[in-house]
Amino acid sequence: MEVRSESEVHVRSEKVLPLQGQMIQRTRLKVLFIRVCSSILIWTCLVQLIAVWKLYNPRWFSGFTGYTTKMSVHVEGTLPSPLPLLPPRNYTNNGFLQVSCNGGLNQMRAAICDMVTVARLLNLTLVVPELDKTSFWADPSNFDDIFDVRHFIDSLRDEVRIIKRLPKRFNRRYGYQPLEMPPVSWSNEKYYLQQILPLFSKHQVIHFNRTDTRLANNGIPLELQKLRCRVNFQALKFTPDIEALGEKLVQMLQERGPFVALHLRYEMDMLAFSGCTHGCTEEEAEELKRLRYAFPWWREKEIVSEEKRSQGLCPLTPEEAALILQALGFDKDIQIYIASGDIYGGERRLASLRAVFPKIVKKDMLLEPGELQHFQNHSSQMAALDFIVSTASNVFVPTYDGNMAKVVEGHRRYLGFKKTIRLDRKRLVELLDLHQNGTLTWDEFTATVRQSHEGRMGQLARRRVIADKPKEEDYFYANPQECLCESKTCDDLFGPDNSTAVQ
Repeated sequence: MEVRSESEVHVRSEKVLPLQGQMIQRTRLKVLFIRVCSSILIWTCLVQLIAVWKLYNPRWFSGFTGYTTKMSVHVEGTLPSPLPLLPPRNYTNNGFLQVSCNGGLNQMRAAICDMVTVARLLNLTLVVPELDKTSFWADPSNFDDIFDVRHFIDSLRDEVRIIKRLPKRFNRRYGYQPLEMPPVSWSNEKYYLQQILPLFSKHQVIHFNRTDTRLANNGIPLELQKLRCRVNFQALKFTPDIEALGEKLVQMLQERGPFVALHLRYEMDMLAFSGCTHGCTEEEAEELKRLRYAFPWWREKEIVSEEKRSQGLCPLTPEEAALILQALGFDKDIQIYIASGDIYGGERRLASLRAVFPKIVKKDMLLEPGELQHFQNHSSQMAALDFIVSTASNVFVPTYDGNMAKVVEGHRRYLGFKKTIRLDRKRLVELLDLHQNGTLTWDEFTATVRQSHEGRMGQLARRRVIADKPKEEDYFYANPQECLCESKTCDDLFGPDNSTAVQ
């Protein structure tokens, strides 16, 4: 047996000790590295989970109690700050979807929400939508003139891939011709899955050349309904210039006290195409008729104005609006912001309204000419300013239930059921005629107007569903109830006594 000297053992131990120290140091570094990586991973997951929860349950974070919402915003009535970006969704692309929106700003807004939802359903890549430039308004604005296109793309990247333009190989200049078609109106997801998706096996690009009301109000899966809301309330953000000027208008109005946004839809295009000429002179009625005939795409030419008015299908005149606001109890000193374009007949037709409510204001009365110069001749950009003010107003009163009235109403519900007076025009026309012919006294008229509108103030209500009559039922974007509650039945919002499942 070999016997080592004491000096040999000492030398060997001196070699072992440094090796042990190195091993201990490496172990500590590994533990530290694992802890740091774990912490980063946990915090990343936590942030993403919170972001996802906020996207699909925004009211939980906004202090939702009962049915009122308190939202932390820069200007009362505007939407929350942007959320952290989520990772992009990875999926096999089935093709490219081009869409050309038609109509005014709010009709196009709803259509964009629908088309994003369709692209998500079919696993398509969506090209940033084209806006209508050929309608009555002839607004040359592009998507990025009105909406923040980068925010739109980034905020939806976890749901659908959106690109600014098609790849060059699909460019018309290179001879490529996409399939052009309008999808069927009020269609559900089965139509798109069974009839539209198979077309992408033959055509890599499909162009929807009409997009208004192409997705049903009801009978849509809950996750798709919530996506429509997410696009509407979070992804479609106006450009910084529009938001800044809209917020300035809101602040100017709020500094002067409470204000009503009156969507007085007594504009030339509305009157011409609806055939509503009540209160117009014979010359004005003839002018409106000529305008209607000048647009071949408008099918209905010969219209009896008084018949439409009696059916509640005409906007209230400025004179009628003055009487109704008085009857509803608005004080003569309340500010009234006219949220519309040029009133047909100008100041002459506003005289009765101004006599009763002298604090009538419009954009051009509050802002300097230079501030509005950039927006002139761009009706959709001007409408965006009205949208911001109407959403933030203390009370919103539309005199016609068009697209702006409905979309603003839906936003105000989402922001905490802010007061929106939905005028029953058919009933009001009857009462107005009875009052003006002396049958109803002012007190009787006032009492009946108020009583008939007690349930039309933007309160909690289930969306009315009428089978096979989508035009007559409640519009999804006016009452997006799926996005206002936490459960599928919405019992948390409406109560168990009225618990029809959300369709």
